[in-house]
Amino acid sequence: MLSKKYKFKLPLLTQKAPVYKTIIFLIILVSLILAFLLDLALGSVDIPLNEVVKILLGQEAEKLTWTHIIFKFRLPKALTATLAGAALGVSGLQMQTLFKNPLAGPFVLGISSGASLGVALVVLTASATTPTLLADLGIISDFGLVIAASLGAASVLGMMLVVSRRVQDTMMLLILGLLFGYATSAIVSILLQFSSKERIQSYIMWTFGSFAGVTWKQLVVLIPVILLSLFLAVLQSKSLNALLLGESYARSLGLTVQKTRFSIITSASILAGAITAFCGPIAFLGVAIPHLCRSLFNTSDHRILIPSVTMMGAILALLADLFSQLAVSQMVLPLNAVTALIGTPVVTWVILRRNSQKSFSS
Repeated sequence: MLSKKYKFKLPLLTQKAPVYKTIIFLIILVSLILAFLLDLALGSVDIPLNEVVKILLGQEAEKLTWTHIIFKFRLPKALTATLAGAALGVSGLQMQTLFKNPLAGPFVLGISSGASLGVALVVLTASATTPTLLADLGIISDFGLVIAASLGAASVLGMMLVVSRRVQDTMMLLILGLLFGYATSAIVSILLQFSSKERIQSYIMWTFGSFAGVTWKQLVVLIPVILLSLFLAVLQSKSLNALLLGESYARSLGLTVQKTRFSIITSASILAGAITAFCGPIAFLGVAIPHLCRSLFNTSDHRILIPSVTMMGAILALLADLFSQLAVSQMVLPLNAVTALIGTPVVTWVILRRNSQKSFSS
């Protein structure tokens, strides 16, 4: 027999979505399309929105240079931002469900730090004759970076799962996750001491985060990796819902918890690792977006949360990319600084809102 806690949560996982949730979905979808078009239109050279639509539809633009700017520079950047926001948001949602911790995410629990270590091992220990960083690497090297970053992310999260079996306190688990992140950062610092100045500069620039460095050739690698991992996350919706009700309840439904954990680790690690490999360690999006979507839809149902987090993550990533370019003239702000400025108010608002609701209900 389920406890009162489970009886309260169960309707959230089985009820049909009300009309207002469908309206919110449509608003988010329209906002995503608008944010994507604005990211293509605005920049050092402003292009009218109607001209952007004409170019995307294959029609001739008023100026030939506009077509070149969009297809050569802005469209790959906008696609990368869309993929990155969706991937980090879903990865954060998976981690928060798996660890039952509202502060869990690819950055907080050390997954992004592990991915950074994997990339650092490739970038900082490469020979002097090897081309530097992502822009000059070929298709095989792109696969190598994704694999290295994913293995680094999976190794840290694997250690977290081993520790989670022995540590029941979620706060202690969070502290251990931060310690694992510090340990990987220490290894990267040691690698920096023995690397050339050029590679150190390249790695530091990479840590700032950017969507602009991904080319069409690299998108050929990134797009299928992210889409397959997102599809795997969608298939996990029912399993994630079952885990919300506790592992005992999940087992009573016939769910194999160990296989489910492995599946979640695989999906979340590839999502966080691939984005970290190509765009750098992007902070805050993975933690903030799931909270924002839970508040908007007032549900814990992952059949609703996963698609909403995918779209909302893409929107916030596109807006962060726009702000990083337009906030200061003749200069591009570090993407990590912008995402922190966006993510901090979101998480703060969610915490204050939850506390006010608890005070009101009590």
